[in-house]
Amino acid sequence: MRGLYTLLVYLLLPLVVLRLFWRSLRAPAYRQRWLERFGSLPLALQQDSIWLHAVSVGEVQAAQPLIRELLLRYPQMPLVVTTTTPTGARRVDELFGGEVHHLYAPLDVPLVVRRFFRALRPRILILMETEIWPNLLHECQRRGVPSLLANARLSARSARRYQRLAGLTRQTLQRIDLIAAQGERDAERFIGLGAISERLLVSGSVKFDLRLPASLREQVDVLRREWGQERPVWIAASTHEGEEGPILEAHAQVRERLPNALLVLVPRHPERFERVAELVSVSRMAMVRRSQQRPCSGSTAVFLGDSMGELPLFLGAADLAFIGGSLVPVGGHNILEAAAQGVPVVFGPHVFNFAEISELFLVQGAARQVQDVAGLVALLLSWLGDASQRSVVGERGRELVEANRGALQRLLQQVDQLLAGGRR
Repeated sequence: MRGLYTLLVYLLLPLVVLRLFWRSLRAPAYRQRWLERFGSLPLALQQDSIWLHAVSVGEVQAAQPLIRELLLRYPQMPLVVTTTTPTGARRVDELFGGEVHHLYAPLDVPLVVRRFFRALRPRILILMETEIWPNLLHECQRRGVPSLLANARLSARSARRYQRLAGLTRQTLQRIDLIAAQGERDAERFIGLGAISERLLVSGSVKFDLRLPASLREQVDVLRREWGQERPVWIAASTHEGEEGPILEAHAQVRERLPNALLVLVPRHPERFERVAELVSVSRMAMVRRSQQRPCSGSTAVFLGDSMGELPLFLGAADLAFIGGSLVPVGGHNILEAAAQGVPVVFGPHVFNFAEISELFLVQGAARQVQDVAGLVALLLSWLGDASQRSVVGERGRELVEANRGALQRLLQQVDQLLAGGRR
């Protein structure tokens, strides 16, 4: 099965390169450091390293507490973080600077993967969430490099996709030394696809172990004063194509009742900043862009968060947070950065990427779910008009985050064992 997969990858390689070039037309950073994707590394000092792969911004953010602990635990070992996207690369640099070495992940082609491994000589490979690459994991097994799928999640939708290639999926999953699943249902789906149950544990989500900077609260207070202490402020965070239109429609309806309400709109992908700015202009609502560093006056209706790395700040300064990727079938995004700051959270119907966490918050009354724009408007008006109601939900969310910490330590114990004993 892997042979057929590899043949297909080789045949599709020109299209992969063309796709990277096409993406570079909108995001020029895709044209940089191309050779790394083909296994040519610029440095030799990463050898005998810990290699952690996180696809993009969300995975880098989720891996942040793990990376910081690895730096403290293994100061003698270089830590290499690979991403697929330039935005992920930028986030690695913003969070860690020169503390880690960033590289672009190799394409899953045998010759490329072998070249990458020869240059890097990793002691362990840690893959974040749902990164299951047949040739990469085959090379790990061939070289005796232990592999760990950390903070692993698998939605029912993703499981159905993997089931279409059942033989290849089973073969690949059985090459992983340990799968540390976020929840019981994730674990069941991995086993259903052929993962070895003895190599699987439910560790919880390391996203609960996030640590917010001590200076964040002060920065939040400053930003909120700039926005206006008394006006109602809500944030739509990590939005996707097809969501901003309904969100702007909802905000227009909110402003009919609360004329001074402010929407903080933060698109998920920076290459969409200009497109979203155009949508706001078409709506004829007064807008201030973060990148322009202009003051947000009382007449401003929309604050466009067109910057990188500031989402926790924007979340903390808002009265409530709508988490994007959930009004459209993207699967939702992390609600914990808002909840950890006591900000009440609402999301749409599509949360299959965070099903267990979302369900936990709903059951505990620590979040709300809406099905459409009408439901969102109703909830916004209710929460923005009732600070005590917001406070109750926000505090439940904060308590839930605190109660579910601990996955990070369980994960670190597994890293220790794999480094000490090699492959299972």
